Order: sequence, then C-alpha cells, then structure tokens
Amino acid sequence: MRYAWIEANIDSYSVTMMCDLLSVSRSGLHDARRRGPSARALEEAQIVTRIRRAQLKHRGRYGRRRMTTELVEELGRPVNHKRIGRIMRTHDLASRKRRRFRVVTTDSKHAHPVAPNVLGRDFAATAPNQKWLADLTYVPTDEGWLYLALVLDLFGRKIVGWAMSDTMPQELTAAALWVALGWRDPQPGLMHHSDRGSQYAARHYRKVLEARGITVSMSRKGNCWDNAPMESANGTLKVECVHGEHFRTRAEAQQAIVEYIGYYNTLRRHSSLGNVSPAEFERRWHASAISLGQRVSP
Repeated sequence: MRYAWIEANIDSYSVTMMCDLLSVSRSGLHDARRRGPSARALEEAQIVTRIRRAQLKHRGRYGRRRMTTELVEELGRPVNHKRIGRIMRTHDLASRKRRRFRVVTTDSKHAHPVAPNVLGRDFAATAPNQKWLADLTYVPTDEGWLYLALVLDLFGRKIVGWAMSDTMPQELTAAALWVALGWRDPQPGLMHHSDRGSQYAARHYRKVLEARGITVSMSRKGNCWDNAPMESANGTLKVECVHGEHFRTRAEAQQAIVEYIGYYNTLRRHSSLGNVSPAEFERRWHASAISLGQRVSP
C-alpha cells in the first residue's frame, strides 16, 4: 500500500521525500514496479470502478453502508464496509452531506377541528395501507416557491401520493391524497396522520378521509417528532434532489422531483427496510404473504 501511495502522488512530491517519509527504499520501489500491481491493488481498482458507476447511478447519494450493500449484491461475496469507506474517502467518492432544513408550512391558526394524535408515535406497520403519513414542503426556484404535498405509506416507506403547486391551497393536499387513493385503493381501517395545518384539518379533506373509512390522526402542536418518518422523507428529498441544484423554473423542479420520487420508490436503499428499496420491500412482503396463502390486495 505504501508503494501504491507513492505512485498515486508521484506528480505532487519527490520520490526521495516520499520514500523517506514512508521508510521504504528506492530499490524496493523499483522492485515493486517490476512486479506490477498486487492482486489486492487490482481488486481495489475494480472496486473503485464499481463505486464510481454506482455513485453515477445514484447521483452521489450513497454513503459507505448503502454502497457496501450495493457491492455485496454485485460481487456476490462479503465486503468490509470500513474498507469501502476508506476507498470512498481516498478517491473523493463520499456521499452528499446531510444539512438541516427548517421548513415551516404548518398553519395551525385556524378554526377547523383538530383530530387527536391517534398514531402516538407508533411507527410500526405490518402490511401496506395500514398507516399513511402526509406533509407539505417547498422547493426554491427562480420563479418562486414550488410547494409539494406528499403521502407516505409507513410500512414500506413508499411515497404513494404527491402533488405540486405554486401556492399552498387546500386543493394541493387533496390532490396528493386522491393520487394515493387512486393508486392504492385502501380498505377501510387505514390511519392517516398529518400535522394540524389548515390544509389537513379542512372540512373537505376530512370528508374524503371519513368517506373512505380512514381514521384521522394529527400531531400535537409544534411537535415534529409525532410525524418523524415523514419529516425524514422530506429531509432526504431535500438533500438528494434539491440541495446543490439550481431550478430556473417551477417546471424544472417538478420534473426533477417526479424523477426523484420514482428513484426513491424503486431504487434507493432504505436502512429502515434492511437496505432494500420500498418497491423491493413490498414485493418481498407480497411474495411471502402469497406463499403463506394469505389474501393480499394488488
């Protein structure tokens, strides 16, 4: 490894200085050059190529643990995550750093009735369409804010409903809800949890939920932890889709978000799901349920 480091930095430092620094002889370096790269060095070069390809596929979003899972599946054998982390740092292939985003979209000063916190931070779900979470966020563009409403199925962390608008009316959250209802067609008994904002407490929105036999649950005032998985999904979207990007128009932002949601649902590995994507997590659940003779919705 010392000889490899010297070769990698030969354009920056003198060979004599590096040999002295690493306590190796110039003759040893010449012998290493004649022998050619070691098997480990060749293997590492292949790993670097695979990491570069994976980071291109995932737009630089993967850290060492997700990257390790990706490589284990590709190579078909165990790979040490510490080694992968070192290689990623050495070759400047580290993931994007997560930033704290403070998004204030909740208008709780309204006269609409507020539902109790039925969910009670019980974020466990044993099947799809048991618990949905909903929230609003926004994305900056040169034309102004683009508001985004999301609905998340807690079981597989899949985004099942979304809608976007240049304003934040009650129709925006209703549009995202209708997308989710049309796609998933849940049976009565589903729980819908959100903050206590006017968009979710409005009479029209709650009538839609009640007509479908959906239990309404709302976070306590000013307590984002009551909707933590949804807040996490929003933060992930901001880091991986918005941070570092410059959207000239709302249409550009919309296109990027739609593409990202497709990626998020079908390709992005989630640590809470055992490092598989939401789509793969649900596929495995459906296959298991069918093998046990259980009846599952499509």
